[in-house]
Amino acid sequence: MIIERTANSRIGELDPKNITFGNMFSDHMLICEYENGSWGDVKIMPYGPLSFSPAIMVAHYGQGAFEGMKAYKDKDDNVFLFRPYKNFERMNKSAVRLAMPEVTEEMFIGGLQTIIDIDRDWVPFGDGMSLYIRPVIFASEEALKARVANKYMFSIMATPAKAYYSEPVAVKVSDHFSRAANGGVGYAKAAGNYGGSFYPTMMAQEEGYDQIIWTDDATHTLFEECGTMNVFVRINDTVYTPKTSERILDGVTRDSFIQLAKHKGIEVIIGDLKVEDVYKAHKDGSLKEAWGVGTAVVTTQFKAIGYGDERLALPQLDAEDSYALQLKKALVDIQTNQAEDPFGWRVLVERKN
Repeated sequence: MIIERTANSRIGELDPKNITFGNMFSDHMLICEYENGSWGDVKIMPYGPLSFSPAIMVAHYGQGAFEGMKAYKDKDDNVFLFRPYKNFERMNKSAVRLAMPEVTEEMFIGGLQTIIDIDRDWVPFGDGMSLYIRPVIFASEEALKARVANKYMFSIMATPAKAYYSEPVAVKVSDHFSRAANGGVGYAKAAGNYGGSFYPTMMAQEEGYDQIIWTDDATHTLFEECGTMNVFVRINDTVYTPKTSERILDGVTRDSFIQLAKHKGIEVIIGDLKVEDVYKAHKDGSLKEAWGVGTAVVTTQFKAIGYGDERLALPQLDAEDSYALQLKKALVDIQTNQAEDPFGWRVLVERKN
């Protein structure tokens, strides 16, 4: 691994009390290039712009995928990653689906450990604070023929982050647009999945909602995801969440919530989640809460669900009664080293650089 440290750290520009998600980046980035059938040297260098041609193939044919993960700091200034091998596995799953070369453990896990160690001062400490990490892989060849690229770039960058949503959100059930289809790339973190979601989301926002509940492409009768989050609903004292499929991302936070809920003795049912069943549960009063989960948001409660012309207001439970908030606290306490980690999820970033 080749390491070039910055001569001028920008850490002094960071104001932990005034963080805007994704607008300020830590001092270093990781770059590794693929050419002639193999990956080259892993390089860590000062963060900055790179030079690309407008013919770069990712811009034309969409061979690009990314991951989202976080580093956390505890009161003793220790820094931790959370379940990084899950992200490593999923990045390669995405790469295979998009006909891109898989990344190595040295590039991904070793690269994460090194760059976060070097930039550990950028990991903010405090409630809701973290360093959001973005590994990304994309076709970097300069060519306009529609084919699999011969050159790729893998990179890791990081940005300080605070709580993504500070208040519960209103969501609209989609009865026309879909996030993904069977046989497609819904289970991959393909860049195009997100580009295709912006227009329907803008339409929902014009109706007074924050995000969309994506439904299945064939019938629009099943809950799938919400914006960029996996979905959970609680009917009486049972938690329901859609099963993963070719259309639904296997979220790391989703899996963590499921395991935490079972650990706490909460019944979790994973399967088809019908829009009609959620609607009926709201009408008969058994729908206690609904929420989305993801790396950036951790947990976001829903305050209302738009269904057709109706806006279904949801109860806003406090921390004592809400499963969503209880599970969020349990997860964050593990991530930030405030609780025991019975699952082995927390990974210490050792001081080496």
